[in-house]
Amino acid sequence: MILFVRDLTVIDFSYLCPQRGLLGESFIVDVELHGGLDATSMVLDFAHVKKLIKKAIDSLVDHKLAYPALNPAIRCSQIDQTELLQMDSLRGPIQVASPAEAHVAIPAQQINELSLTEFLQQQIKPLLPTNVEQLNFVLRPEKSNGFYYHYSHGLKKHDGNCQRIAHGHRSTIEIYQHNMLSPRLNKLWSERWADIYLGTAEDQVSAGDCLWLKPQPDSYFFRYQAPQGWFEIALPVAHCEIVPCDTTVECLAEYIAGCLKVLENAPYKVVAYEGVGKGAIAFS
Repeated sequence: MILFVRDLTVIDFSYLCPQRGLLGESFIVDVELHGGLDATSMVLDFAHVKKLIKKAIDSLVDHKLAYPALNPAIRCSQIDQTELLQMDSLRGPIQVASPAEAHVAIPAQQINELSLTEFLQQQIKPLLPTNVEQLNFVLRPEKSNGFYYHYSHGLKKHDGNCQRIAHGHRSTIEIYQHNMLSPRLNKLWSERWADIYLGTAEDQVSAGDCLWLKPQPDSYFFRYQAPQGWFEIALPVAHCEIVPCDTTVECLAEYIAGCLKVLENAPYKVVAYEGVGKGAIAFS
């Protein structure tokens, strides 16, 4: 017998890629449970599937920075409760220092749907009743006929896991000019923010202000304290855009609308997404 749940949850996270650098990603999660029926004539009660498995996924990966622990380009060290990750990517060197709970090591050479699926299955299967013989996940990006970008950021004022300095999303963008969807502007912004780190100007510091990061040329450094602790990150200049606001989706929608209005005094509507199925709308 196979029990299935489509669209169980969405994983919003970032990961380190030696080729593309720091990437934000959003995966929709489908799940299948193979096994015999229990005393209640179920493989597993749907309420328990949603509560137990979603909670485990959130704890393991959601709003974390995942890194391929078997890739030689990644270096990991621990100082007290802080974990320092360093990677020499094709885009330049990247350093991230966070409380250890903000990172997750994936035992693989690279992070992708397959390696993440295998990790989740291995971690979560032991939590299920013995009548569940097999656990299968399918991780998939949102289907989109429009334009989207991958971005990473951190929200130091957030009291939940969004405060982590390197978590992210794969996000659709919809820009309307004179009440008409503008493919030109959507393409422009999806390319401008392709594989981007969005840093808040007030969080930018010099290399000398960082406690754990080493100086590196042609890089931006960011540091802040949040409820979970101190966070630091350094990335190549070309990997970042510094914005004069917090990087909530509301502020990012307003920021895009404001940039557009500077270029041309026309009515704009910006629909900015934060991952799948949620976002903010701004006008100018």
